[in-house]
Amino acid sequence: MGRPALWISIRDRLAEEIALGHYGPGDRLPTEAQLAGRFGVNRHTVRRALAALAEAGTVHARRGAGVYVQHRPTPYAIGRRVRFHQNLLAAGRVPEKRVLLIETRAAGPDETGALALPPEAPVHVYEGLSLSDGVPIALFRSVFPADRLPDLPRALSETGSVTAALAAAGVDDYTRARTEITAKPATPTLAAQLRLAAGAPILRTVGVNVDRVGIPVEYGRTWFAGDRVALTLGADDL
Repeated sequence: MGRPALWISIRDRLAEEIALGHYGPGDRLPTEAQLAGRFGVNRHTVRRALAALAEAGTVHARRGAGVYVQHRPTPYAIGRRVRFHQNLLAAGRVPEKRVLLIETRAAGPDETGALALPPEAPVHVYEGLSLSDGVPIALFRSVFPADRLPDLPRALSETGSVTAALAAAGVDDYTRARTEITAKPATPTLAAQLRLAAGAPILRTVGVNVDRVGIPVEYGRTWFAGDRVALTLGADDL
C-alpha cells in the first residue's frame, strides 16, 4: 500500500495531539503558516487537514480569529434555582469565577425597576468571568440592594459565591422570578473577555432573583458564549 496523503497524516497527528491534551477545549491551534512550516508542506495541505478535523467536529474556525479545539457545550440550568457552582459540578465540569469588579454606586433606571428601589438608590455591583474547565463561558453582572445588604461586598470578596454571601447577609434562600433570553453578536469588548471573535453568537440572560417572600434581592445580566453552553429548563420550570 502507498503512503497516505500528506493532509491525512497531518490530520491524524493533530487529532492525536488533541486527544492527548496537548491542545485543550477552547485552545487555539497554531496558524496555517506555523503548521505548514512545522510539517514542511504548503498551506493548502494544512487547510485540507484542518477542514477534515472541522468536519469531524474536533475543531471549529472563527472568522478572523483562527482555528480552535471544540469545547463541548456545558449544560447550564436556568430554572427556579440558578446556582453556578452546582450547575457545573452536576455537569462534571470544574467551576471557576474570576472577580472583575465589586463596587457600590447609584442604581440606574433598569436596576431600580427590577429591584423595586427608589430612584438612584445605592446598589452593590458584582462583575466577573465564569469558567468551565478553565474555559470562559460567561461574563456576569449582578446588582443587589445596598441598604438591605450593607455587608454584601465583604462577603462576596471573602466567599466568591453569591449564594454564600447572601446567606451571610440573612437571605437563606432565593429563587428566580423571571428570566429573559436574547441572542446577540459579541461586541469587541465581550469577545476579548470571553476569548471569542467579534460578532460571535452570545446568549444574554436577564433575571431577577427574589427571597422567600418575593422581595427582589438580585438583578443579574449574564452574557454566555453561545457555542460553549446549553441553557436548560427542567419540567418544573416549563
